[in-house]
Amino acid sequence: MKAYELMLMLDPSLDEEARAAILTKVNGVITAPGGVVDNVEEWGKRRLAFEIDKITDGDYVVVDFHTAPADIAELVRVLHITDPVVRFMVVRRDDRE
Repeated sequence: MKAYELMLMLDPSLDEEARAAILTKVNGVITAPGGVVDNVEEWGKRRLAFEIDKITDGDYVVVDFHTAPADIAELVRVLHITDPVVRFMVVRRDDRE
């Protein structure tokens, strides 16, 4: 398994229940094929440098995890079809093996 970092920018107008449901969904997609979530760091709401789809703030969450490289495609697919996820980025971390 390789180490990865996922940064999510969620819609800031979500309530806590919807936000928790999205994070649970992401954790489920990572752990279902045998991956391990190492750390979830919630950065909170931050002002964006420019407006995206009439949104001026973003709610940021960083997830460190280990999974097989083949399972990243399923994670990306799920994030693309999840509407409250405004932007996301998955990065492989060689320094956290």
